[in-house]
Amino acid sequence: MSSTSPSRLFSEVPFETDGKHTGFIRLFNSVHESAFGFIPIPIVVVRNGEGPTALLVSGNHGDEYEGQVALCNLARGLSPDRISGRVIITPMANFPAGKAGLRTSPIDGGNLNRAFPGDPSGSVTEQIAYFYETVLVPMSDYICDLHSGGSSLMYVPSTLTVRPSDPAKLGPLLGMLKAFGAPYGYVSAGGNGTGGESSLWGAAERCGKLAINTELGGAGSVHAGGLRIGCRGINNLLVHAGILPQEDFIPVDRPTRLLELKGPDYYVYATEDGIFEPLVEPGDEVISGQAAGRIHSPETPWLEPTISYFQREGIVMCKRIPGRTKRGDCLFHLASELPSGA
Repeated sequence: MSSTSPSRLFSEVPFETDGKHTGFIRLFNSVHESAFGFIPIPIVVVRNGEGPTALLVSGNHGDEYEGQVALCNLARGLSPDRISGRVIITPMANFPAGKAGLRTSPIDGGNLNRAFPGDPSGSVTEQIAYFYETVLVPMSDYICDLHSGGSSLMYVPSTLTVRPSDPAKLGPLLGMLKAFGAPYGYVSAGGNGTGGESSLWGAAERCGKLAINTELGGAGSVHAGGLRIGCRGINNLLVHAGILPQEDFIPVDRPTRLLELKGPDYYVYATEDGIFEPLVEPGDEVISGQAAGRIHSPETPWLEPTISYFQREGIVMCKRIPGRTKRGDCLFHLASELPSGA
């Protein structure tokens, strides 16, 4: 793959014309049922003169719904005369996964948020990643990728970013977390399966752009509180970017509590197969050595359950949702206070 190769995807909507434009990014996909067909990835571009560009993304994982609903609301309600600059909205980034209600694509098994920088001649998921990497991200100044826990996790509503390679960018990224106004905002060290360089955040890092993510709920459903926080947060992020006027700012109940997520000791994993019984909930504060959950074995009910423990103190950011679990599944992860000046 050459980083200078053009993307094969085609956008029906213009990016440089004022007004509100709706349509699809066409990913041509020749299959048995449709020889010359395309996968229609929806896109909305709202533009009014010169100014910053915000790229708002959801459906990166197809079973994460709060962001998809929030961006549908925005796509219907945002008019060009309200903004200065440009807003690009893609509510269903991994369209095949979104249609199927799955984290990964049913076509190629691809996890879009682990597929960057992509490949213009690769699989469907790799082609989508390459279009974002080479077309959408470079034209954007502020990027917000709306996630939640999907089918396997439930999060306390929060925002996050990855610690950038340029320390000077951490301040502006923290400013975006605070502007979004979720109850918690944390800085991840990357790793532990969270994507990092292979995520949309990684594409932003390579292009020198500012990007944050959200975790707005999960459990394979729409979390009403997370949706409200997401809709308000998108609005306030656009105000922060100077795209919406200051008078459109929506007050928040309390400032965002800034946290960090670092090494493997922040995670708790299942050590056995069985039924997971959580002993804490998202938002709880825990200490090192505290029991996190029990795993029961109904197949052998006379055996004592296996107990998992927290390895450090922190705030519980998420918990596993399905009752059945297997060895290696993530049960919880924590975050801890971000040191001042970090």
